[in-house]
Amino acid sequence: MSGSSRDNDGQGMIVNPKPTSENLDWDGDDADRADRLRFEEEQAMIREQSEARAAKAAAEAAKKAAH
Repeated sequence: MSGSSRDNDGQGMIVNPKPTSENLDWDGDDADRADRLRFEEEQAMIREQSEARAAKAAAEAAKKAAH
């Protein structure tokens, strides 16, 4: 249905596709890098805790199986 009012309502358009003087952090600024580092550290901590829980559960299961 061409010619409808929805054809050019602006949805799906790229807004501000290039950095301007007001918005220069497109490639990532220090805050973005800090957030990424914090996220990676949190993921590593979660992974370590998960592995520790799995090791503890395996040790308990082995202890029960030995008795």
